[in-house]
Amino acid sequence: MDLDDDLPRKSMDAAHMLAKQDLDPLSQEELDVRIALLKTEITRVEAHKKAAGAHRASADALFRKS
Repeated sequence: MDLDDDLPRKSMDAAHMLAKQDLDPLSQEELDVRIALLKTEITRVEAHKKAAGAHRASADALFRKS
């Protein structure tokens, strides 16, 4: 694990760039597609976070001093 993993990402990461995009040119259908993709990505990230937490808990339990 890199020591920088716990630090906030730079403001030019993909999520920040996505949040700054102008939505005005998008149609209703394009917005629906975008929402579906974002919901899928949120689910994926939440699953990864849960797995990472479980991995961390396992490692902590393994190396915990008695």
